[in-house]
Amino acid sequence: MRPVSATYSAEKTSPKFSLPRCDDSWLIALDFKAVSNTTTLKASTGRVTGSATSRRLRAQDNIPAVLYGHGMQALTISVDRRELRLALSGPAGVNTILQLSVDGSTYPAIIKELQRHPVRRNVSHIDFLQINMSEEITVSVPVRLEGIAKAVVAEGGLVDAAVDSIDLRTTPLNLPNEIVIDISEMHPHDVIHLSDVVLPAGVVAVGDADLVIVTVLVLRGEATAAVVAAAPADGADPAAAAAAPADGAAS
Repeated sequence: MRPVSATYSAEKTSPKFSLPRCDDSWLIALDFKAVSNTTTLKASTGRVTGSATSRRLRAQDNIPAVLYGHGMQALTISVDRRELRLALSGPAGVNTILQLSVDGSTYPAIIKELQRHPVRRNVSHIDFLQINMSEEITVSVPVRLEGIAKAVVAEGGLVDAAVDSIDLRTTPLNLPNEIVIDISEMHPHDVIHLSDVVLPAGVVAVGDADLVIVTVLVLRGEATAAVVAAAPADGADPAAAAAAPADGAAS
């Protein structure tokens, strides 16, 4: 397969979803977003560790968290749930680079892990990882298909994204929000592999080069017709039809 045409979205656009009031279940839909934008988030220190204290924080719409990385001593902090929701509402989603403001100091960080309540699914704890803006990180970036594969449609086929994201490695500020693949020139039986996707300079795909990214599904009309032709006629004995010798078989 020839290298496919791909564009890389990094513009700052308004989110195409509404933010529910005091509910962070919407974060589930944003986990695949890529690092591209930065925003500031204020964190509070001085919280006492323990289950009872954490429950009180959550009841006040604050989320217990910890910040660590790059040899720093881990800090126990908390963030306002609503402010977190707003900070992550941009196109980069939960992988937004956060300028985490803690007691007058600012730490560039990303979300390493979100822990959720097993039933309500709202966020109950966050691990923030301090990052170096000049060091490479690996982030899962969404894949979006664009265009109409007329040759495929003419054959009754369907272009299908085999994956919804690919892992890319680069520095935090160099990562696109999404990879857009133009499928207009695809034909039946075409397959786009990871190695076919042309990426921006300084961005490297992580994974098997033969990983299937986009494929074409073709309706197997011939097989369906063969099954219909082999079916016994109305009123015929199915057992007799099954026992009948095939054309050309020895008697």
